[in-house]
Amino acid sequence: MATIHRLIATGARMVWRITRPRTLGVRVIVHDGTGRVVLVRHTYSSGWYLPGGGVEKREAAADAAVREIAEETGLAGVTIEGVQGVFHNLREGKDDHVAVFVARATVGAQPVIADRREIAEVAWFAVDTLPHDVSPATSRRIGEWMEGRTGWGKW
Repeated sequence: MATIHRLIATGARMVWRITRPRTLGVRVIVHDGTGRVVLVRHTYSSGWYLPGGGVEKREAAADAAVREIAEETGLAGVTIEGVQGVFHNLREGKDDHVAVFVARATVGAQPVIADRREIAEVAWFAVDTLPHDVSPATSRRIGEWMEGRTGWGKW
């Protein structure tokens, strides 16, 4: 199943390079108030990322953030605390804007892989011991949040 998702992702990136669609996505810094954040590893790419995804038509960005948290981590009852920033990402061939939210999960909540077709692993990490293969943008967003900075600009 992971191979199919990788092929789909590769095909989508090729189409995006030709069509250059404008998209809106969300990522979420989900923390539990004890210095931990939840990260996901997708089946179609390497490295650890903040949970998130695309905002659907007629869907508010904050609603998309809550939906993506549930779909990728199985965590429910999270509270959106605010927006960390809005960033512009041209990396995959899209004209993508990414809204990064901050959300608090209940202390002791355990993430689970809600969709094994998309998510290979999900886990809590202390912010001072992130995995070595965390994506650079994920590391930057967490660092900005820890410093109390909001962000904008390039992803």
